[in-house]
Amino acid sequence: MSKNIKKIGVLTSGGDSPGMNAAIRSVVRTCAYHEIECIGIYRGFEGLIEGDFKPLSARSVNHIINKGGTMLKSARSKEFRTDAGQQKAHDNLVNAGIDALVIIGGDGSFTGGLVFNKAFNFPIIGIPGTIDNDIFGTNFTLGFDTALNTVVEVIDKIRDTASSHKRLFFVEVMGRDVGHIALNAGVGAGAEEILIPEEDLGLDRLLESLRRSKKSGKSSSIVVVAEGDKIGKNVFELKDYVEENMEEYEVRVSVLGHMQRGGSPSCFDRVLASRMGVKAVETLLEGKTNFMVGILDNKITLTPLEKAVKGKTEINKELLRVSDIMTT
Repeated sequence: MSKNIKKIGVLTSGGDSPGMNAAIRSVVRTCAYHEIECIGIYRGFEGLIEGDFKPLSARSVNHIINKGGTMLKSARSKEFRTDAGQQKAHDNLVNAGIDALVIIGGDGSFTGGLVFNKAFNFPIIGIPGTIDNDIFGTNFTLGFDTALNTVVEVIDKIRDTASSHKRLFFVEVMGRDVGHIALNAGVGAGAEEILIPEEDLGLDRLLESLRRSKKSGKSSSIVVVAEGDKIGKNVFELKDYVEENMEEYEVRVSVLGHMQRGGSPSCFDRVLASRMGVKAVETLLEGKTNFMVGILDNKITLTPLEKAVKGKTEINKELLRVSDIMTT
């Protein structure tokens, strides 16, 4: 173990996700286990610049493993993108005696960490926290599993209404650039069609699929749409197009929005966060920097932070095929 690391800072940045509190708890308690100090940095990089620091003990993180959001708060910081802002942040860390940082967030947060490390050679380890599951180097990001369970639960409720009124529902879920939530939740909820950015279904094929469902005896349908789907400008345009071409359907739209990012984390996310937090601290204590902690084939792994930022996740082709079969 490195004797140079005596105090570790932890911050959360970017969009919040269920499991962030569990990760904070794990980082703090792993520091306590190894008898080093842990400092909570509030409001992400903004708090880094303003010196919004607070020592955290093992007891400071009691009863947060089950809470959504992040106790350390999160904020966007334009100032951190400037040399002057980064210099302020570095000065604050040095003055507080902090030797290394654990950053919990997504690719934007990791990019900020890389830039900071390059400027000051300051040790950084990342933990992937985002419901989109769009970070290269890990099968799962913190919050993804919880978001899926939230979406499936809501779709189950919507289906009750859709069946009662013989309606077609477009359910928009988060996923601006990737369709992991839409695909997994769509299969899990038994959606009749799933629209994702990676696969351009096309308006004509969508109509064909809906007509096929109608002919097979389905009186209602659920279509899960990732917000970044390329078929229409937005989900409301899709609704208008279907209503114009399929008068037999009464169409409704439900945009799930930020409810997907909230709520108590699932057991999977709590356990994953606990494992990642331990690995993050112990990696720093081993003298390593600029890595992201991930999980691949149920093993906790390290991926170079730069690779995690630049790499692209791929949609699960097998699950796409399963989806096609299930919508028969």
